[in-house]
Amino acid sequence: MYAYDFRHDLNLLDIRWTGLFTPEIATRYARELVDAFRRSGFRPGYRLRIDMSDIAVQPREAIMTVHECLRDFPRASRIAMINRSAIGRQQIARLMTQPYLRVFDRAEDSLAWLTASEEVAA
Repeated sequence: MYAYDFRHDLNLLDIRWTGLFTPEIATRYARELVDAFRRSGFRPGYRLRIDMSDIAVQPREAIMTVHECLRDFPRASRIAMINRSAIGRQQIARLMTQPYLRVFDRAEDSLAWLTASEEVAA
């Protein structure tokens, strides 16, 4: 359903969603992610990438659970979402309004943007 990797070499939290969440799975995901973040040594200002390319959208109840459970999650300096679906992109735009967020079709493009210097990424 999901996997995450704390890539210390890039200061990048790399997350991949591969299945549809239920509210119960969303709660477990959020709890595990918060615990892993605390253990990781990461601090606010890290880079975040969420790859949703294997799914179009999440069920509304599940995504609202994730949104609510992670509302106080430490802030990233850049967020890249990977989603090729028009409906998926609409869901992202509705819930994630950060000006430092970009949506990409390809993982390679997202990583290039996340790791670019501040001048290039702007």
